[in-house]
Amino acid sequence: MDLFEYQARDLFEKHGVPVLQGYVATTAEEAKEAAEKIGGVTVVKAQVKVGGRGKAGGVKVAKTADEAYEYAQQILGMDIKGHTVHRVMIAQGADIAEEYYFSLLLDRANRAYLAMCSVEGGMEIEQLAVERPEALARVEVDPIEGITEDKARQIVTEARFDAETAEKIVPVLVKLGEVYAKEDATLVEVNPLVKSGDGQILALDGKVSLDENADFRQPGHAELVDKAAENPLEAKAKEKDLNYVKLDGQVGIIGNGAGLVMSTLDVVAYAGEAHGGVKPANFLDIGGGASAEVMAAGLDVILGDQDVKSVFVNVFGGITACDQVAHGIVQALEILGDTATKPLVVRLDGNNVEEGRRILEEANHPLVTAVDTMDGGADKAAELAAAN
Repeated sequence: MDLFEYQARDLFEKHGVPVLQGYVATTAEEAKEAAEKIGGVTVVKAQVKVGGRGKAGGVKVAKTADEAYEYAQQILGMDIKGHTVHRVMIAQGADIAEEYYFSLLLDRANRAYLAMCSVEGGMEIEQLAVERPEALARVEVDPIEGITEDKARQIVTEARFDAETAEKIVPVLVKLGEVYAKEDATLVEVNPLVKSGDGQILALDGKVSLDENADFRQPGHAELVDKAAENPLEAKAKEKDLNYVKLDGQVGIIGNGAGLVMSTLDVVAYAGEAHGGVKPANFLDIGGGASAEVMAAGLDVILGDQDVKSVFVNVFGGITACDQVAHGIVQALEILGDTATKPLVVRLDGNNVEEGRRILEEANHPLVTAVDTMDGGADKAAELAAAN
């Protein structure tokens, strides 16, 4: 889960990272009130989960509260790379002497964390990394130890900070490491990390991504979810503990196992080319269990998608045998009753497949078409979707 800048700022403050005052506003009036509360120069910053805000006109320096009001009016509702601005952050202005860059991220390839740091911060850090990679220090961080004081000193040394500045930055990097570890983050980025005119080190703009797999031990993270931007079907699936992703297509997909579901998406997309360009409508992995309740929950989510014209249930029986899956499908359709109106193509294979197919045949549900192969099922589902 990616956070808005104001949420990242609040997490930084919670863990002792030096930040300036900042308030979030959803109206120009609230922006003016925040600017009055802060006093002096403020910065009105669009809150969207995408880079390039400044270049798009989503960041404005306001010398007065009235200017903050005017800029908020201009920025709220603005479209920045496909993201509509619903909030602005009113941040305290800073006397910036120097700008730096720091990030800590998950390096999956090396099974470690990677710290990146540069004495040259600002908006063009991506360009810097390509054109002058030697200006960006890359330091591996042990996930068990995290950023200790010694590791922070190594980072600032390799980034070539002068001795005086390095001593001030070291404790800030340690605190940012604490944010990463204690909040179960996969990315903590500060750009710019600045030295103010009076020599303070401040985190002016933060980007944080949190690992949703750690939600069970981070109950407070639920408050950080942007419910307004969340896809309602994905939110519904999440409430039912389903592994679901909405896609732009017409064939609903249910499978057991991420690999099988991914393969099913490919096969449906290929089959759909012969039926007017029909595509998969979702990714839904019901995992190892295919009980009636789980199947009903999955069908309920998929059938609630107005784009879905047919559903392809592709299950390989393993720990959960095919007869259990078949019972689950039949009972799920009974549970859903009249809300189930779209055709289902079911392909079963693996453990106890003959019994599973017999159960579906005996049920003889008008919405269900049983097929023997994955390719045949994909083609039939695409055909039904195109016809509907």
